[in-house]
Amino acid sequence: MSRTAPTSPPGPRRRGIPPTVRVTAACPATALFPTGRSSVSVSLLRRIASPKKALAAGAVAAAATGMVFAAAPAQAAPAAANSDSAKAVAQRMIADSAQFQCFDRIVAHESGWDVNAQNASSGAYGLVQALPGSKMASAGADWKTNPETQIKWGHDYMKDRYGSPCGAWDHWQANGWY
Repeated sequence: MSRTAPTSPPGPRRRGIPPTVRVTAACPATALFPTGRSSVSVSLLRRIASPKKALAAGAVAAAATGMVFAAAPAQAAPAAANSDSAKAVAQRMIADSAQFQCFDRIVAHESGWDVNAQNASSGAYGLVQALPGSKMASAGADWKTNPETQIKWGHDYMKDRYGSPCGAWDHWQANGWY
């Protein structure tokens, strides 16, 4: 690779800005330039490479942080804040896998498995969007925050009103609500 003299004026350079150097030899860029010669500015390459290095360093830091968080004990996060734990509770409470799948579809549509979900227009609350949410107090005083209480109430409601969670899902599909 041959380099020509820097094209910037002689004298002190501004900090962090390298002189522009033209590379005039066969390099990977020749695939883009059929003449066999390319003219690529080293300062351009450095400007492109710096953000990539910063992104790579950020990715490594994020991955390391993620590993630290992943290594934290499961008790560190409250069950109510973790939608996967609410779903696991429901799966444990609803033994029939077909009925659980129907229950899961309804809850996923209604609240996205968010124990604290609240419909701004209707006021429906919780995993199963009880209206009013206070109805769930019949299943437990901790109805506002406990996924198990909300699941028990919602499962009982679906069985009483529609015969099963799958009956409620059939109604939901036909009407957009249950």
